[in-house]
Amino acid sequence: MISDFLELVGQLPEVERSDRGRYWRFDVHQRVFGYLWEPTQTVGLKQTIAEQLALVAERPHVFEVQFTAYWFGWVVAHLDGVERDELAELTFEAWRLSAPDELVDVRGDVLPR
Repeated sequence: MISDFLELVGQLPEVERSDRGRYWRFDVHQRVFGYLWEPTQTVGLKQTIAEQLALVAERPHVFEVQFTAYWFGWVVAHLDGVERDELAELTFEAWRLSAPDELVDVRGDVLPR
């Protein structure tokens, strides 16, 4: 699933990936939208607080609260419990919450595949 996540992120415009030693960080225009921890096969993704709470309540064995900041609720997803299409939606939403409006407008609602 790590390869799926990397493929999905790679389809989104203007994403920068940086190696932070113990994890990878993903930014769009210097705004963080995701993290990848390879040893634990987990990703941290920016979501709305409502989405964060819904995911954790629905499947606490797959999703956990990472933290909240301002209007956002970051969620940790265990990749072995997430199908690629759901991961695409979560990754796209994290990117869209961080990308500048003009970049989001150009991309539209086209999910990575």
